[in-house]
Amino acid sequence: KNSNHPIAKAIVRKASDMNLELIQTSSFENITGKGLKAQVNDKDILAGNKKLLESQDIEIPQSVLEEYGRLEDLSKTIILIGVDREIKGILSLSDKIKANSKRTIEELHKMGIETYMLTGDNKKTASTVAGAVGIDNVCAGVLPENKLDIVKNLQKEDKTVLFVGDGINDAPALTQANIGVAMGNGTDIAMESGDIVVMEGDLENVVAAVQFSKKVMTRIKENLFWAFAYNVILIPLAAGALYAGFGIMFMPEWSALAMALSSVTVISLSLALKGYVPAIKKETKS
Repeated sequence: KNSNHPIAKAIVRKASDMNLELIQTSSFENITGKGLKAQVNDKDILAGNKKLLESQDIEIPQSVLEEYGRLEDLSKTIILIGVDREIKGILSLSDKIKANSKRTIEELHKMGIETYMLTGDNKKTASTVAGAVGIDNVCAGVLPENKLDIVKNLQKEDKTVLFVGDGINDAPALTQANIGVAMGNGTDIAMESGDIVVMEGDLENVVAAVQFSKKVMTRIKENLFWAFAYNVILIPLAAGALYAGFGIMFMPEWSALAMALSSVTVISLSLALKGYVPAIKKETKS
């Protein structure tokens, strides 16, 4: 209940659905990339992956390891529960893939963007999800510092990295990436670390942001073209380029009008962006 992690939220929702009493903790600690540690009714509670229990020197019985392996083969995310240094239970969860996730990844591929999944989940779970939606590269079982290292290594290969994240663990990578995109339903620190905050927790909006940014850049170039075109054509006229041969003079009031029209053109093109709908949003509506 004290954690903002999506898995923690899912467990709390399920507990509420089952009308289970949520007992207050007397202490709480988030152990990055491994799980949670707390005290409940003077008992030491651990909830997390195998790395968490191994780091606390807690022996995992063979029967538990066998069940862990069975659930792992089913591509489940697994949480071990320890009470006073004894394994007392296993929670298993599976990711529910959003209906538009596959189409979102396909749109990124159409734009020539290579996709990566960086997750603390086990490799089988990550590979199953990545295969279902078409993600190119999978890095499973990674800690926050591993995510940061992966981003740095990609940048060393002269790649521009757009990193999407929503948790505390994603904050370093969001800051390091060329473009950090934080999901609006994530943690405050993730939103502080991101360059862009997508207010709805939908990956489709990341594609919409990329499409919109490309449209803005195109419009900037159009504005620059028209601004230069006005000056290239009209400055020579104002200087009398046509007077000697044709007796045509560019009167001062015409110059003022031309400058006003130049500004109106640029502003009108910019204001037209208000009506722009990214291609992926048009497809969603249709």
